[in-house]
Amino acid sequence: MILLQQAANPAILDGFASMALFSFDLLLRFGVDAATVAVLIRLIYYRIYRKSALFVTFFAFNLTIFLVTYMLHQVQMSMGAAFGLFAVFSMLRFRTEGISIKDMTYLFVVISIGLISAICEVGTEYGGWVGAALLNSLIVGVVYVLESDWFVRRESSKTIYYDRTDLLRPEHALNLLDDLRARTGLWIYRVEVRDIDFRKDCAQLTVYYHENTRQPVQAAKEVISYR
Repeated sequence: MILLQQAANPAILDGFASMALFSFDLLLRFGVDAATVAVLIRLIYYRIYRKSALFVTFFAFNLTIFLVTYMLHQVQMSMGAAFGLFAVFSMLRFRTEGISIKDMTYLFVVISIGLISAICEVGTEYGGWVGAALLNSLIVGVVYVLESDWFVRRESSKTIYYDRTDLLRPEHALNLLDDLRARTGLWIYRVEVRDIDFRKDCAQLTVYYHENTRQPVQAAKEVISYR
């Protein structure tokens, strides 16, 4: 009887209600966060770059940022503290292996998504997941447009070692392009000369091309540049 009386206590009932709302809000936000990162990484990042080595890194960083920020947000963490936490994680360096600018950009985006999902509010105490879903959808949409050919043609580059230094003169630019296209099978339109070793008759070049291009592109005004 005493247990029933204690269970009927309004303070205890309010506590259970708060815990239920807390758990429901956490699950909703986590669902929005996980779905957004899955779409971003699996349907955009992997489809374009075909790299899965950083999948664990992306999802682990996002999950850690989301949970830590959400828990701290429940104890009235200020917006400045949230962005301070975000800055700490975003400044981490990978010293065991180099990471490209594109990979670092996606890491920055997944960290941002975790932060937004954890602290976004829409006027009601447990309705922030709606705003998080809208903002995350906006981020994914912008990334998709930028990675597609709708906004600008995606440029790719490769560093190669080239054995015909005689074609590096500006007057032989078209011959250089033809030779590189024939050897690589890529429709290269611009070449950057990074280093020349006349003793070995070899040069280090960075070649630029558009992916999925099957027709020759119009030659740029400066086909060869020296760095």
